[in-house]
Amino acid sequence: MKLCRFDTDRLGVVIGDNVHDVTDIQTRVRANAPYDMRGDAVIAALPQIRAELEEAAKKAPAKPLSQVTLLAPVARWSKTMAAPTNYRDHIAEMEAARAGAPSKMGPDIGKAGIFLKANSSVIGMNEEIPIRFPDRRNDHEAEIVVVIGKTGTDIPLDKALDYVAGYSLGLDMTVRGPEDRSFRKSVDGYTPMGPWLVTADEIKDVDDIPFTLHVNDDKRQDSNSQHMVYGIRRLIEFASSFYTLHPGDLLYTGTPKGVGPVQPGDVIRVNSLPVFGELRMKVRAHKIGG
Repeated sequence: MKLCRFDTDRLGVVIGDNVHDVTDIQTRVRANAPYDMRGDAVIAALPQIRAELEEAAKKAPAKPLSQVTLLAPVARWSKTMAAPTNYRDHIAEMEAARAGAPSKMGPDIGKAGIFLKANSSVIGMNEEIPIRFPDRRNDHEAEIVVVIGKTGTDIPLDKALDYVAGYSLGLDMTVRGPEDRSFRKSVDGYTPMGPWLVTADEIKDVDDIPFTLHVNDDKRQDSNSQHMVYGIRRLIEFASSFYTLHPGDLLYTGTPKGVGPVQPGDVIRVNSLPVFGELRMKVRAHKIGG
């Protein structure tokens, strides 16, 4: 099943090229959730409401995807996590670039683990990426995003996928420079995800997810999750050894080689067909005050 949030925080089931509005279920779930719960109530309830969502979608009126505004597919999460330099070919790429131009590339090499990005940097597909520092290099990084489905900590490797609600496509946008990576990667709009959440049951093998990235008509990244240093199971195990993971938490899993700069006017397309669809993001200049 493919779930999206659209327009004014409505919940939809995506079938083909249409969105079927099931917001009434979302409204009920949220109303019954404790105000102080950590994480997203709808994601937490997904195992219980899955069949209801599917039945409601069959009866709900359809609206073309082209006529809705797609938001980030998760509404409320406790943290946005990301894996740095998680593809060996990207590590080599960054080492070579840093050797040639250290002031531009910044200290992003060889620091394994997890770092945090500001939740306020997350946007959906129909929003735009605002380039705040046009005088510095701003890079695209295509990634697979894991959406956590239930609360857990110290999660063992062999149980890790039991804690996944679904997956999405994402971009870990980066301003190069001397500041800490979590600062430079947390600029407003620098963490796109979408176009929707694909539930975990639709992914046959998390270690074999192909994806590409184009900037305009130029293909820059072409890889597969099988090339990760830390696979998705290991990333969940590692992250949960430091943090308690909650429903809706986002885990960006790293990017392969091909990272490159973008500028206002560019269009970035991340593809993983047929299941994930296409995350298409426009790039614009940041406007003072917004």
